[in-house]
Amino acid sequence: MTRLSHKFCQRDPVALARALLGQVLVRVDADGARLAGRIVETEAYLGVADRAAHSYGGRRTARNEAMWGPAGHAYVYFVYGMHYCMNIVAEGPGQPSAVLLRALEPLEGLEQMRRRRAAGRAVVLPDTALCSGPAKLAQALGVDRALDGADLVDGETLFLERGSRVPPTRIVVAPRIGVDYAGDWAERPLRFYVAGNPHVSRHFSG
Repeated sequence: MTRLSHKFCQRDPVALARALLGQVLVRVDADGARLAGRIVETEAYLGVADRAAHSYGGRRTARNEAMWGPAGHAYVYFVYGMHYCMNIVAEGPGQPSAVLLRALEPLEGLEQMRRRRAAGRAVVLPDTALCSGPAKLAQALGVDRALDGADLVDGETLFLERGSRVPPTRIVVAPRIGVDYAGDWAERPLRFYVAGNPHVSRHFSG
């Protein structure tokens, strides 16, 4: 399949969050096994003005350095002392905005995803529990801080492939999840997902 380009990601985070729906994230394990999922839910983080963004107010640290770099790279962070979350950097160097991947529809490597998500527990998780949340998808694909800053266009272990465009009429727009601390920014319509897709983390009920 054709990979997405850096130019594809060089747009404002809202436009990128919409455009990423229907595209495919691929992870290649050390043994060569290929895991893949269609992106079905995203959230846009708008940079220094966005109180929910890690770069709010111009904050620049070792943790969020990837946000300040070129578009089309991964920004992976660790949260709550237990979870990883993956973002795709938008715009370009010096403009620290990104799109959080909230959910994937699993396409390839489901059994490996199932093993990772079970984490040694004697459970068999349904397909809809594999990647239906930012921490779940990172765990299922084995994404951690070692992949922070990874080039998602030219990389060999984590990259984006062209999928199918989701029509605007099938995109649901809602507030972001888990950013209540961000004041009025918490209510802004910056979360996007494919209507009716069972792999979305949380469906809009308003």
